[in-house]
Amino acid sequence: MPLNNLSTTQLLSNRSLTNQSLETHLAQQIVDRTMAIINTNINVMDNTGRIISSGDPSRIGQLHDGALLAIQHDDTVEVSQSDHDSEHTLKGVKAGINLLLKHQQKIVGVVGITGDPEQIRTYAKLVKMTAEMLIEHSFLVEQLQWDKRHIEEFISLLITNQLDQEQLNLWANRLQLDLSQPRIAMLIELDKDIDANDFSSIKQAVNSLEHPTKNNLMAVTSTNQIVVLAPCHIKKGQRVPATESKKIDRLLIQLKRQGIHHLHIALGQFFTNFNHIHLSYQSALQVLASGKNKAPQQAKYLFDEFRLPVLLSPLAQQWQGEQLSQAVASLKQQDKSGQLLKTLHALFEHQGNLKACAESLFIHRNTLRYRLDKIESITHISPHNFTGLVELYISSQLIEVTA
Repeated sequence: MPLNNLSTTQLLSNRSLTNQSLETHLAQQIVDRTMAIINTNINVMDNTGRIISSGDPSRIGQLHDGALLAIQHDDTVEVSQSDHDSEHTLKGVKAGINLLLKHQQKIVGVVGITGDPEQIRTYAKLVKMTAEMLIEHSFLVEQLQWDKRHIEEFISLLITNQLDQEQLNLWANRLQLDLSQPRIAMLIELDKDIDANDFSSIKQAVNSLEHPTKNNLMAVTSTNQIVVLAPCHIKKGQRVPATESKKIDRLLIQLKRQGIHHLHIALGQFFTNFNHIHLSYQSALQVLASGKNKAPQQAKYLFDEFRLPVLLSPLAQQWQGEQLSQAVASLKQQDKSGQLLKTLHALFEHQGNLKACAESLFIHRNTLRYRLDKIESITHISPHNFTGLVELYISSQLIEVTA
């Protein structure tokens, strides 16, 4: 559009602006990238017409009448040298072209290219295109960050059971999540003394898990823990547990290739109802605790492998659990050499088979009977019958849970 003699006051009073505007750091990127290619000064103005970045730092903060005019008329403004000579009409303007920068059809700023319009017109549109591409990229990155933060907030509320059905549906709609997708909680715990390089590698691994095609929901729950709500593989209406186990194996291999070995991954129990995902998370926490207690050298712990200690763990805090654990607690206290406990665990391992148990301990069956009688006299529970053996086994499991 041709230049006219509107004053700055008129432009400020008549312009129509959006709520969106450029940030300074992004404006500086536009200036740096375009001036590296084009041998002329570039100014970037926000949607109020104020210069927020420029190849001439002394102009930052000034109002640019050419930008204001472009914003008001929603059009490109060219300023020729003769227009520039009439400095009383427009302030903060040199000869050049001012092009609107838009995002989603809204004006977010103006880019001004200094020079004779006849000479710079051919590449002015390229500058505008480059600037808008940077804006679009910045918006997408910011949007992804916001989406990630929203998902983490959603997961945090979900695994702590703070959402009712209405809230759950609202979050799902906002984040475009399919609540019918069966999911299971997986917990990744790193060593607390992990260094910055390892944590960076973990983040890379997490990013690979977050790939849209993998459909994982993830959140960092502490400085060394990551929770993953992973989709379950359902075949003929039944979950296929081996699928999740193989996924963990692949993840561990990937992390080992990056030099990360000191971590544990625990898989919780699967619940068909998505509203019970917090129970899956709680079970993953209990699997992790049981796994680290019983097999600290392992990296992978599955609910199916630690089912009994996990299911017994809540009982350990109740009076019933205290009663059940007393038997083996008394045995540990009186069995100074540990021989009786070793014998009892061998009997568990051989499912009460006296012959197999005696052979594994390299003792005579009479010696085994003597030891079992001594266990009964201390615990007042007979390991000779099925019921007594089961109670002693539960007692030993509770002792391990509370260890």
